[in-house]
Amino acid sequence: MRKILLTGANGQLGRAIRQVYRDEADFILTDMIDADGFRKLDISDLSAVQQCISETHPDSVINCAAMTNVDGCEQNIEGAFRANAVGPRNLAIATEAAQIRLVHVSTDYVFPGTEQKEAYTEFDRPAPLSAYGRTKLAGEEFVKDFSSRYFIFRTAWLYGDGHNFIKTMLKLAENHDELSVVMDQRGTPTSALELARLIHLMEPTEEYGVYHATCEGDTNWADFAEKIFAKAGKDVRVNHVTSEEYKKMNPASADRPKFGILDNMMLRLVSDYRMAEWEDALDEYLGDLLG
Repeated sequence: MRKILLTGANGQLGRAIRQVYRDEADFILTDMIDADGFRKLDISDLSAVQQCISETHPDSVINCAAMTNVDGCEQNIEGAFRANAVGPRNLAIATEAAQIRLVHVSTDYVFPGTEQKEAYTEFDRPAPLSAYGRTKLAGEEFVKDFSSRYFIFRTAWLYGDGHNFIKTMLKLAENHDELSVVMDQRGTPTSALELARLIHLMEPTEEYGVYHATCEGDTNWADFAEKIFAKAGKDVRVNHVTSEEYKKMNPASADRPKFGILDNMMLRLVSDYRMAEWEDALDEYLGDLLG
């Protein structure tokens, strides 16, 4: 049985990967905190990463560890670089020395999301505007610099078993019959299970490189919220507001890309596999969540 070191194993994607692989892999589960079944690992500590890999001898490393709080990254830029850039650098150095694969997860935030007319492909030039995007792009560059056996999967609007937009909307629906949601930010809601299925497909191969990895289709946050309420049978009115209007209501929030649609072009070029339509993936998620 293949052995996989999974960082950030208790997050939404980490849990989905464990579900998709099931009994096909022997996982070494790591997280930032001690817990039963988990090995504590701070990926920003190179010696700790090297020691972990030398002791466990994995066949691959899948990195789901990251600082993903967009507002938090703006407030703690050094912490964000430590988690999102130095951490992947350390994993790349250690996996290259051990001659094993590295799977790293990135984001649509590496693109500016302004004045864009067509979905971003892997061949478009990144130009992040936020601290989160800059740190994630730095992590990508370190992986490319120090690893020769890497997959970088850029995803967007990820949701799964954990805190996410869908659960937030359903929680708010318990006490609100009206909500204001941004309508001028476009992207693709992506199920963590769908991303995990793609990783499961690609990770054992040698089709290395950068891949966009989102569900098919696109929407905006307000329409997404309306779909969630309709499918969950919730009677909630959604007020469509602009990013500027939302910023006035929540001045501490960082700017988000207004256009974050990714085109999975590389996947089409190397494989016949297609990720699910975002509404179909939402149906599957809500079916599991709501029974």
